[in-house]
Amino acid sequence: MSLTAQPVIRTGPARELVDGLAHDPAGQSSPSVYETGRLVTLAPWLPGHDARLAWLLDRQRADGGWGGPGGYALVPTLSAVEALLAVLHRDGPAAAPAAAAHRGLAFLAGALRGDPPPDLPATDLIVPALLTAVDRHLTGPGGPPPGPAGWADRPRLPLPAGLDPARLTRVRGLLAAGRPVPEKLAHALEVTGELAHRAAGVRPSAIGSVGASPAATAAWLGRPEPGAALDYLRAVARSGPVPCATPITVFERAWVLAVLIRAGVPVRVPEAVLTGLRAAVGASGAATAPGLPADADTTAVTLYVLARLGRSLGVGPLAGYDTGRHFCTWPGEDGASLTTNAHVLDALGEHPSRPGVTAARRRVTEWLVARQEPDGRWDDRWHASAYYATYAVLLALADHAPDGAARAAVERGVGWLLDTQRPDGSWGRWQGTAEETAYAVLALAGAGRAGDARIAAALARGRARLSELDGGDDGPALWHDKDLYRPTLIVRAAVLAASGRAGRASTYPAPTMIRIA
Repeated sequence: MSLTAQPVIRTGPARELVDGLAHDPAGQSSPSVYETGRLVTLAPWLPGHDARLAWLLDRQRADGGWGGPGGYALVPTLSAVEALLAVLHRDGPAAAPAAAAHRGLAFLAGALRGDPPPDLPATDLIVPALLTAVDRHLTGPGGPPPGPAGWADRPRLPLPAGLDPARLTRVRGLLAAGRPVPEKLAHALEVTGELAHRAAGVRPSAIGSVGASPAATAAWLGRPEPGAALDYLRAVARSGPVPCATPITVFERAWVLAVLIRAGVPVRVPEAVLTGLRAAVGASGAATAPGLPADADTTAVTLYVLARLGRSLGVGPLAGYDTGRHFCTWPGEDGASLTTNAHVLDALGEHPSRPGVTAARRRVTEWLVARQEPDGRWDDRWHASAYYATYAVLLALADHAPDGAARAAVERGVGWLLDTQRPDGSWGRWQGTAEETAYAVLALAGAGRAGDARIAAALARGRARLSELDGGDDGPALWHDKDLYRPTLIVRAAVLAASGRAGRASTYPAPTMIRIA
């Protein structure tokens, strides 16, 4: 291939993206129907209330629900409906909120009898709490609010199969007794209702946030009392709707840089960003943001990035997450995350001479291979799309466990990616998206099958489709939090990296050319 025929890496947009990490330290994330609905209920005194209410009304779907497809609509729809009922009780009759609440209740009556909701954080707390709140609005002493009056005589909305209120009862019991709440539960403190107000067992972070959550912070604050918590809320809610978590500083910086580094995109990393990442790693690892616990996922990606940039901190902070078979995202985790373990394998692979690393790599590799789906994909609890998990696991195995069963698993993953490309060249769970197409392109390009004609053809079609989607695809939200969300710059980094690599890996390896400013 001649030099003039080689695909061009678009360093300009990538450099702007990385430079922007230092200028917007809070990070960028899509607004959440769930979180915005909680602010409408909990903090009508907060500036931007009318904008939040209008935004909720505008986001209702034609079928009466809110949020993503299938079970992903349950939590946001419950939050929006409860918020609208609260507005009607508080402010009196209003045609638009009343009509939207009625349609939302009709949607919930069917949705709650369907399949169990997806495995999103705190769903087992949020759904029972919101169902109780909705029921109180409809059947309380004052009766239902104007508009949805007919719902007072309907059967109570049922709790979905597989959920029960026992855990919520235990958490509320901790607060009622004045005992500390586990740090990870502070992110959903709003589910505890009035018990959250200035709860003795909860301490806001230095920036005033509780659990890095606007809703949790509003529940803890209760009313507009001057202080750091109110300042935090005013800052994050000034434009109206709010995300589930903010800030997301460490998470955003680590993931953006990891994507670009792995793709060999030549960018300069501001010293302030590197200093911030190093400072975020303590003895127990790194947390996404103040008010959240350190976790193995954020820790592993941060350690991987620092090692690739010549600022290695070793892998010692990961030791506390090693279960002996795999790595937990945090101690006491319900279930396990494949992408967390893929990222741990990446971090371990950058430190091959450290004591215990060889054995840990072997254990994590075997655990990941054993959890591959029969069709070749991997699924995970932190993302709605298997393309993200497959990208993360496939590349970790290809880079750090290239032989034997791991190589066979990579080949099966490649086969699934090739088989599921859409006719227009894109990939996606529900529809072709730029984000999922980027993950598929990056996975195929890094799979280590240079010269494979079928991969080269798939990459060419995928890259062509990305050139059409890039800049015009602002959704959907696919990442798991209390609601689905979209970390804007992380997705943008993946699309840029894939656009610059899609035609290259089939002919020659991507260089690593990361420079530090």
